Amino acid sequence: MKYPLLAFVFILFLSCDNNDKENVDYKVQNEKEIAEYISENNLNAQKSNSGLYYVIEEEGAGVQPTSNSDVTVAYKGYFLNGSVFDQSNSNGISLNLQQVIKGWTEGITYFKEGGSGLLLVPAHLGYGNNNSNGIPGGSVLIFEIDLISVN
Repeated sequence: MKYPLLAFVFILFLSCDNNDKENVDYKVQNEKEIAEYISENNLNAQKSNSGLYYVIEEEGAGVQPTSNSDVTVAYKGYFLNGSVFDQSNSNGISLNLQQVIKGWTEGITYFKEGGSGLLLVPAHLGYGNNNSNGIPGGSVLIFEIDLISVN
């Protein structure tokens, strides 16, 4: 080959380009997007140490789950633009908080049975940088939560 260094640089460029999305740190971008959403919607949100934002609309009066609890939750999940990507019926779904995204494992524990509110989940506590079941990598996810029961 006449230009081996040029070929090496080209291959290096291609391999870096393919990995860029996997290596992007969306934390700063997500933080800005969430702050704008909170401001635009006049929400009284709290931020946890992990970067999760949550809004307690109704605290609830029952048992408060731990990160290992089995719970029944009714929810609606949507993107910042309001487009819904998933939701349960009003009876909710039963699940263990160790089998869901980190934003839920942490966020559901801020509610008590009968409680409701919002979770604003940055990508690092959701599905990360990779596309997953129709959710683009790096996406902020918003969940309306009704904690029906701690099982």
